[in-house]
Amino acid sequence: MKTEKQTAPAHPVVSRPVVSRDEWLRARTALLAKEKEHTRQGDELARQRRALPWVRVDKSYRFTGPQGELSLADLFRGKSQLVVYHFMFGPDWEEGCPSCSFLGDHFDGPLVHLEHRDVSFTAVSRAPVAKLQAFQKRLGWRFPWISSAGGDFSHDFGVSFTKAELDGGEVDYNFRTEPAFLEDLPGLSVFCRDGAGRVFHTYSTYARGLEPLLGTYAMLDLVPKGRDEDGLAFSMAWVRYNDRYGKDYAVDAEAGFKAPAGADFRGGK
Repeated sequence: MKTEKQTAPAHPVVSRPVVSRDEWLRARTALLAKEKEHTRQGDELARQRRALPWVRVDKSYRFTGPQGELSLADLFRGKSQLVVYHFMFGPDWEEGCPSCSFLGDHFDGPLVHLEHRDVSFTAVSRAPVAKLQAFQKRLGWRFPWISSAGGDFSHDFGVSFTKAELDGGEVDYNFRTEPAFLEDLPGLSVFCRDGAGRVFHTYSTYARGLEPLLGTYAMLDLVPKGRDEDGLAFSMAWVRYNDRYGKDYAVDAEAGFKAPAGADFRGGK
């Protein structure tokens, strides 16, 4: 593996005052009160999220999976709730997005638990299913992953953009207008199916709204160095595909976002 330019030195742990156990307990107890308040605020935010109104999905979306054609209703796999992760992997890309692949490393573990809480999970990308299967096999994933190629699903749910939209310089993403830089971006959408078989869109989130899916970040936020992304031109420049870490691993602090080969990358980010 080619060694990358090491411009980001290994940051030492910044030491804090060393105190007695009693002093540490007082400081920790004070922080605990703030943590509990944060948890209560998060609970209330989750309640408000669940209370959002729904939009009925009347359009007939079609997908391709390893076993053939699927409808949106098929993705529920007998459950009443569906979570779709919009995985950045365009039709002409040679690989999936490294950052989405970082999230993908977190999907397999929760599957059995979600299925026993009436939730189905599926990743959706615009790349052809053969590419998805090959990439999935390479990285050792098992989660359901299907292709929306040839349909409007990814565009309608705000994660893919036409050439004309990119040429216009701006796209609607994350509920606002942003500079156009890539034809596929990440997101998550939630759907519900009622007893009559009707499907409803209940929630979507994008960009940093996806961080709750990242258990790695949750753990890094607990340790003294945290995410250790200060000084990086692109915060996730340290992330690699799970088969691309090695003894010569290094981080280029000046590296920006690098789109996979084949992507219609317009710069930025």
